[in-house]
Amino acid sequence: MRVLHLPYGPSMIELCRALRAKGVDATACHFDENNFEFEPDLCLRLNSLSSPERENRIHTFLQKAIETYDIFHFHFGATFFPDKRDLKRLKQAGKKMVVHHHGSDIRVGSIARSFNNPYVRVKPEWTEEKIYANIATLSNYIDHAIVQDPELECYISNVYEHTHIIPHTIDVRQFTPNYPDSNTSTPLIVHAPTSRNLKGTEFILNAVSTLKRKGIPLKFKLIEGYTYQETKQLLSQADIVIDQLRIGASGFISSEAMAFGKPVICYIREDLVDKYSGKLPIVNANPSTILTVLKELVQNPVKWGELGREGRKYIESFHDAPIVADRYIDIYKAL
Repeated sequence: MRVLHLPYGPSMIELCRALRAKGVDATACHFDENNFEFEPDLCLRLNSLSSPERENRIHTFLQKAIETYDIFHFHFGATFFPDKRDLKRLKQAGKKMVVHHHGSDIRVGSIARSFNNPYVRVKPEWTEEKIYANIATLSNYIDHAIVQDPELECYISNVYEHTHIIPHTIDVRQFTPNYPDSNTSTPLIVHAPTSRNLKGTEFILNAVSTLKRKGIPLKFKLIEGYTYQETKQLLSQADIVIDQLRIGASGFISSEAMAFGKPVICYIREDLVDKYSGKLPIVNANPSTILTVLKELVQNPVKWGELGREGRKYIESFHDAPIVADRYIDIYKAL
C-alpha cells in the first residue's frame, strides 16, 4: 500500500511516520517551503519557481505520482491543481482518494453561528461560496472525508458518502512530560496563535494585562515567528497553555500541550463537549469568560499538575500514533 499525502501541513508528517511504522509506504509531500521549518519527506519547493515552471513541475510530479502511488490523501481541501482538474485524471487511472479537512477549508461562519457560537471567525479568503464549490467538486470524486473533531464534522456530514472523525496524530514518545510545579510562584502562560483573529488572541492579551495590573504574578509568552521545534520547546517550558477561544474546538496546540503534561485552556462548544472521546481534560473558556477562568487557574496551582497528568493520559489513550494510524489504515482498506 503506497500512499501520498499532499500538499502541506505539519500533521501529515507525523501521520506518515506512524503509517510507515505500521508497514504502509506513506510519503508526506509539501508543495512549498515554509518558515516553520517543518520536515516533510518530500518538498517540491514550488514557491521558488515562476508560474510556468510551477505548472510544469506539478504536471511532471503528478505523472510520476500516478505511476508510484495507490492512494492519494489530500489535506486542507487542496489537490495538485487549484481547479481540481487532476481528480478526473486520478479517477480514470483507477487511483483511490481521501480528502482530509482541517478547519478553514470547510468552516462556514453562518453554520457555526447557528450552533450558538457568537465568537467564531473565519478566514476571509474562504468564502462560503468558495467552500461549497470546493467540497462539491471534491465529493464528486471522493467518497471518504476525514476531520479531527466533531466541530468540523457538522460542516460536511451531509456532503460525502463517508465522514470520519480521527483525532490529531501525536507520537507520545516524542513528548517528554514536564508537569508544572505547583510551588512555582510566577507561572509561565503561553499562547501560540497561527492567526490572532481566528484564535481570539486579543482577549487573551487583555486578560493577561488585567491580571498583571491587579498584582497577580504571572509571566506570559506569545509564540509567533518561531520554528516548529522552538514552539515545542516553549510549550514544554510552560505552566499553562492557552489555545483558541473562538472556534469552539481544541486545536493541534492543545494536543501537543497535553502531551507535554500541561493544563490547557480552550473554548469547546457546549454542545460538543460530550462528543469527544472520553472526558476531555481541557479548561473551557471563551472570550467572555477567559479573564475569570484564567485567574481561577493561575491561583489554583494544585490543579496544574492534576490537569497536566489527565491531559497526558488522554493523549496516550486517544491520540497516540499507533492507535490513530490503525484507523487510517482501516479507511484505506475500505476504499
